[in-house]
Amino acid sequence: MTTVSERISQSAFDGSRLRVVLLLDLHDGAQQQFLEAYEHMRNQVASIPGHISDQLCQSIENPSQWLITSEWESAPPFLAWVNSEEHVETVRPLHGCVRDTRSLRFSVLRETGRAFTGVAQAVEGRLQATPRQGEGVVRHALTFTVKPGSEPSVAKLLAGYTAPKSQVDEHTRLRRTSLFMHGNRVVRAVEVEGDLLAALRHVARQPEIRALEEAINPYLEQDRDLSDPESARVFFTRAALPAVHHMSTGGSTTQELRRHALFYPAKEGCGMALARFLAAQDEAAADDPTSPIDASTIFQRDDVVVRLLDLTGPLDRRPALTLGVEGPRKAAVLARLVEGTGGRAPTTDREISRFLARSDMKLITDRRAQEPS
Repeated sequence: MTTVSERISQSAFDGSRLRVVLLLDLHDGAQQQFLEAYEHMRNQVASIPGHISDQLCQSIENPSQWLITSEWESAPPFLAWVNSEEHVETVRPLHGCVRDTRSLRFSVLRETGRAFTGVAQAVEGRLQATPRQGEGVVRHALTFTVKPGSEPSVAKLLAGYTAPKSQVDEHTRLRRTSLFMHGNRVVRAVEVEGDLLAALRHVARQPEIRALEEAINPYLEQDRDLSDPESARVFFTRAALPAVHHMSTGGSTTQELRRHALFYPAKEGCGMALARFLAAQDEAAADDPTSPIDASTIFQRDDVVVRLLDLTGPLDRRPALTLGVEGPRKAAVLARLVEGTGGRAPTTDREISRFLARSDMKLITDRRAQEPS
């Protein structure tokens, strides 16, 4: 019998195999160009560690609709690849022949057809152990940097914009948007009920958001032209900060919680390991009835790691647990993974509180949609 965990969770770190599904709608007459681009991409992806196989499929009902599926040993190697500059360049030839795309990622829970093969026995341990309990909410973030010295102007713009309509369609709603800054880095975290891609496109089309994006353009460290589809695509691809782990105990109401975001600048090449470490600490904290952490979402791309926390009390109520370093061994691990510690673990209450205060991002705005009547 299959059991379901009651804790609300999603994770890229459960060790299970990953199935990626990419739906594509091609421009008329672009099939040969697409096939050539796919062959180039396929050869590149085949050499990526963690990649197992892929398939290219064409609809038998609509020849302009195509499907690419790929299987990976686990989510982390795929996420490292899909969020890399190499991936941005590899898929660039596809943009000219694809009208629309949609990417879906799934952990493999059960399978049939290889029950008595050595392959099945070898991979059985990498199937997702049990279904996870969800809440119909997708979490995502964007991050970018602004020119040093422009932070007050950018913060004022981000705090004062008019919120877009939250209802996208009958199935999709923008539930919450939280904006933070840490130095010259901006992080915008969103929670969506329903289709994330539909919500992001809906927000991008709203005149108030277009006006905000134009207003902050002069302050960005990375130039962009949102009127140019290619420039916009590259910017938002590089700005994407995916959620790699989320857990919620569901024990408190939204009104009781305080929202914080902690910024962890990982050492070069250590971003995924740091995110995995923090995810393990959050899972352990969820089993502690005295923990102030009601919910945690970890966002990670390359060496940028942000941990969004909903707390039942002040940030420093249990600073070691909130930072994710209860115990000297955990503090030592954190020191090895994070920049700015000099390799020295924060162990005293004063050191931990100082580290926590330094990691705490400035909340610019936190907007919740009204509950539907």
